[in-house]
Amino acid sequence: MALPRTYTSDVIADAVRQVEAARAAGRRGPISAVARELHLDRRLLQTWVTKARTHATAAAPPPNASSTHTGVDPVLLPDGLLHCRFCQHPMTAVFTWAGLVYDCPPPCRRPVLNATAVASAVGVVVLRHAAHLVPALTHPKAAGIAAGHARRLITRITAGTHPSDLRITWPSTRSPRPVPPGHLDLARNLTGTDPQRARTILRNILAGIDPTTTATEVVHAEAAHLLAPLLHGEAAIRWADYAHRSLACLHGPTHPHTLTAAHTLATAHRQVGHHQRAYHLLRELADHLAATAGPDAHPTLAVRATTALVLHDLGHHDAARALLADTIDRHRRAHPGHPTTARMTAHLNRLRQRHTTDRDSSPGAAVNLPASVARA
Repeated sequence: MALPRTYTSDVIADAVRQVEAARAAGRRGPISAVARELHLDRRLLQTWVTKARTHATAAAPPPNASSTHTGVDPVLLPDGLLHCRFCQHPMTAVFTWAGLVYDCPPPCRRPVLNATAVASAVGVVVLRHAAHLVPALTHPKAAGIAAGHARRLITRITAGTHPSDLRITWPSTRSPRPVPPGHLDLARNLTGTDPQRARTILRNILAGIDPTTTATEVVHAEAAHLLAPLLHGEAAIRWADYAHRSLACLHGPTHPHTLTAAHTLATAHRQVGHHQRAYHLLRELADHLAATAGPDAHPTLAVRATTALVLHDLGHHDAARALLADTIDRHRRAHPGHPTTARMTAHLNRLRQRHTTDRDSSPGAAVNLPASVARA
């Protein structure tokens, strides 16, 4: 049996640079293409690229690396506003060898977008339609500064293959469809006993609503939150994302209804195999719950336990078992005799039983583990 090859850091860095260059050039499937050219295993190269992105995101940007030609630091778009046309997921700003770019999490293989160019294009739109929203301060109303106010005017931005290929979604100007009294409560009561009828009622409530917008009425946000668990695949994600975004806008990011919707969205992503996205949502949710309900509150520990299972799905088996074991100990001390402790223990036993098989499997995608996980 051939021994596994080892690779120096220079070889790894050069391979990752070639992938980033291929992405910037707009080549389709850059990881697969570079893996074939360098005679590398595609999954191994994917792991290198993901780790490099994680380290680049955590690293501080070099001085003046993000400055525009005007000398003003660029303003990124508000979080969650820019979405990918191909995978429909939010795009995030990361630092690469090509500078600050917008990119999608794996497995999306779209080309990266220059973040400054995107912000400038969006800023021009803001200045054209609502220049009064942008305070002049001591600087001219540059497009880069205006981009920071895009959320006040724009509901969603969908990005194509280049920085100017942007689809702007404006808030709906039509009056919301009136919802018959009691229909939302009826659907809520039927979700557990007659989900098919509940689904029909909720779809009637949401008829004519575009899930890429943000709800201005609580009834639509709550209807979407009830509908998402009754659907499957991308439809569940679409309405769960609409509900979470809308409730955050209506009630604030730490409101109990918003946090519940965040859990629903994470569950929808996990069910279709978007484990990386589910992990980040659960991690944010655990931080919010720890700050509002307390680090040892039952909801906080329940989310930590689910996070451990998602870590295992990502291939981080040791970290998953450590986090789940620590969560069980905390839950047992804080909530003695609670039946959830037994369910968590059963999950941990299953993970331990699969340890021998998982130990020989390929490494999972790299994730940026929080300090609480690393200490567990």
